[in-house]
Amino acid sequence: MKFCEHTLPSPEENLACDEALLDFCEDGHEDELLRFWESPRYFVVVGYANHVATEVHLPFCNQNTIPVLRRCTGGGTVLQGPGLLNYSLVLRIEDSGAVHSISSTNEYVLRRHQTALSTFLQARVELRGQTDLAIGGLKFCGNAQRRKKRCLLFHGSFLLHLDLDLLEKVLPMPSRQPDYRLNRPHSEFLMNLRVRSDQLKAVLLKAWNANCPLLDLPFDRINYLTRNKYASVDWNFKF
Repeated sequence: MKFCEHTLPSPEENLACDEALLDFCEDGHEDELLRFWESPRYFVVVGYANHVATEVHLPFCNQNTIPVLRRCTGGGTVLQGPGLLNYSLVLRIEDSGAVHSISSTNEYVLRRHQTALSTFLQARVELRGQTDLAIGGLKFCGNAQRRKKRCLLFHGSFLLHLDLDLLEKVLPMPSRQPDYRLNRPHSEFLMNLRVRSDQLKAVLLKAWNANCPLLDLPFDRINYLTRNKYASVDWNFKF
């Protein structure tokens, strides 16, 4: 598996990059990939089908110049920014393989992360809800996926040192929540791992045997998606 550690200049470009890498592999230019990125600025990302008005404190975001964007995968709304490590996997779909369905993909990826992180953190890492990783019932990683014919994108965010007080101000209680949340506010439901991002990257690189750097990103596709999709009000506020 190839890997890249590449954070692009804008939030829109970073979201576009994930979709562009999926398209890149779908078209046969690469096999499987693992990407890491970390945003130096705060912005909100809603899942593909989320309604901005119910999932985001929009007046606060507008007052504090926090952009609100939409990604191409499902799942809930997240605050991106300093203290968060994002990873993106592009995997091949095979009819009889471990990622042949949405549920089998969740199980396959998260079990691998559970094993690697339990050893690294010296803690009992739990698979909770459909796509969460937690310790002691406290969530530290959420994930989502998008599937095409030949390949899929599976990506997520690890809370390392995120400002949870800011998160409380930006995001209301989600309209949908997993059973184990028990209606807890963000500050009582989420936890930071308090580890360095380079340490976690090393763990994930080893877990996926990603040891060959990706030398060229599909910048033409990234730029096209940024310009025509992720920087578009029509896309970001479609629901």
